[in-house]
Amino acid sequence: MASLNKVIIIGNVGNDPDVRYLDGGSVVAKFSVATNERYTTRSGEQVESTEWFRVEVWNDQAKTIEKYVRKGQQIYVEGRLKTETYMDKEGKERFSLNVRATTFQFLGGPNDRQDDGSEQPQPVRQQAAPAPAKPAPARQQSAPAQQPAPAFESNGNDDDLPF
Repeated sequence: MASLNKVIIIGNVGNDPDVRYLDGGSVVAKFSVATNERYTTRSGEQVESTEWFRVEVWNDQAKTIEKYVRKGQQIYVEGRLKTETYMDKEGKERFSLNVRATTFQFLGGPNDRQDDGSEQPQPVRQQAAPAPAKPAPARQQSAPAQQPAPAFESNGNDDDLPF
């Protein structure tokens, strides 16, 4: 049976990334992301709820996070949930639910970032695991752009639906 562990978060970075260079050459960046939800209760009261997520990013992606991400920036994070166990100060075993990011994208423009005098990221917008190289399709410069034919056209009759 197939399984899926995937989470998508869009929120604001809660702290500057904590980046560590490990002995084996690996790099890990850890930071938090806050998401907000606003809703109205039955009594008409406006409520805002914030959820915090711990995010970790590895290797080349961690280096990009170190260079460009700062507290307050809006970010898109895609990854998987990972449970970690640790011992607290009293010696009790505790659990932490973290997001191990596989893809992220900076949201907003350079003007939305804090101006601390550091170099602002311009070309880097998204980092993901490398995909296999595919040859680019050949294009004819003189041919007009054509819309692809829809995979299914309905005449309004529900009996024609493909599912």
